[in-house]
Amino acid sequence: MTIKEQFQRIKENWLIVLLLAVVLVLFMGLPATETLQQGVFRTGAYGGDYAESAVAGKMGIGMPSPMYYDQGFAPEETDRKVTKTASLNTEIKRGTFQEAESELKSIVTASDALILNENVYKYDQGRNSYFSGSYTVKVEEGKYDAVVTQLKQIGEVTSFSENSDDITEQFVSLESELAAEKERLARYKQMLSEATSVEDKIQLSDRIFDQERTIKYLEEQLKDTGNLVEYSTIYVTLTEKQSEYIDAVFVKFSELVAKFIQSLNNLLKLVVGLIPYAVVAVLAWLGWKKYKKADSSIKKK
Repeated sequence: MTIKEQFQRIKENWLIVLLLAVVLVLFMGLPATETLQQGVFRTGAYGGDYAESAVAGKMGIGMPSPMYYDQGFAPEETDRKVTKTASLNTEIKRGTFQEAESELKSIVTASDALILNENVYKYDQGRNSYFSGSYTVKVEEGKYDAVVTQLKQIGEVTSFSENSDDITEQFVSLESELAAEKERLARYKQMLSEATSVEDKIQLSDRIFDQERTIKYLEEQLKDTGNLVEYSTIYVTLTEKQSEYIDAVFVKFSELVAKFIQSLNNLLKLVVGLIPYAVVAVLAWLGWKKYKKADSSIKKK
């Protein structure tokens, strides 16, 4: 194929050439992918590569990396970690709120439980007023059932719900993560003892500081998770029964007058609306009467 024929072919397929040129320009204009630094330390004169995998990328100093746990339930574990939560709403007689609250606190004290939060409200005024209180109770897992049973006896149970959550997988993952971070800390300390240059010692000291903070964070997380299992949560609400006549009030005279006028207006509208039909009916009746009279006259003739 001659050069002239090649140019002729390109001319005929100019659209494809244009698209290829645009794609090439876009590809060349893309920014280079930022590469993450895989190693923090250089190989020291004393030998050994101290380039541990980067812990946090661009994370702040001392901030542990976020942990994501498998949503499985660790079936191989026999020691299950289960949290329990209950919500109890109880209605009590009017005027007995203080007594019911004292009974609730006595149950909590006798079972060595804790009230983490309590809120008491008074609604309305005068004879229609009533009290309502909400409480968050933490109780040891072994005493949970007994405490719930006693709380139900304070008044009439209007609603009760209970939830159990198996967090064994989360607990096991935290333990594994903590063990791994402790091993990493031990390696850093060994590296520090073998380091010879000041620069390496400074960098290793910073890394050890961050690692110790990460371990402390994991230990606190593990402790909090264990507390969720050891202590169950009970949300209790005590509410005085409201009067059956709380909404019973006399109707105002002005409201009676307004209702009467409204009813009268509706009646007038109905009467006015029926007038045309009444006129048509009267005319039809008169026409029928006249027709019957004329028909009788013709028959008589």
